[in-house]
Amino acid sequence: MKKFFSEFKKFITRGNVLDMAVGVIVGGAFTAIVNGMSNFVLKPIINYLISRILGKDSLSEIYTFLGEKAYKADGSLDLENCFYIDWGSLINAIINFLLIAFVLFVIVKVINNLREDNNEIKTKRKQAKADRKAMKSQGIKLSDEAAVAAYYAAKEAKEAEEKAAAEEKARLEKLANPTTEDLLKEIRDLLKNK
Repeated sequence: MKKFFSEFKKFITRGNVLDMAVGVIVGGAFTAIVNGMSNFVLKPIINYLISRILGKDSLSEIYTFLGEKAYKADGSLDLENCFYIDWGSLINAIINFLLIAFVLFVIVKVINNLREDNNEIKTKRKQAKADRKAMKSQGIKLSDEAAVAAYYAAKEAKEAEEKAAAEEKARLEKLANPTTEDLLKEIRDLLKNK
């Protein structure tokens, strides 16, 4: 029994189980936000527009009856005793799906953009730290603006040279190992010149 509980404790305290639990909790809260945005903001606007286009007061009044209509004693439709297709519920379900998908897309896009911006900032910080370290190793003081400017100019020239060398290497490699498309273009050009 003690072994069982020690295994359970090991299982429950693993990082991925805790991460999953946090994900489920956050997912529940996130679902409430998405449903709120969909049901209380966007869906009423779209329902209003569609009901105006279709000429009904609401989507709940859009039916196709498959047989005789049944009426209650007060003259209203008795939908429980009719066979019908409820187009309004179908349209509402489609709208709800599209709205939830759209809201999720927008939220995920915003979060991804924030992450990308954060990664760019981290990369720039690391580069600046590496530059400061390199300048210090070369004996350049940060207060000496001319020396710092010369360092960055030399760095840019070196990067441009490395980029040009890489492009030339790629060009030579492409010439040494042409693709089928390159060979066909060469044959076409030779035939045009004859």
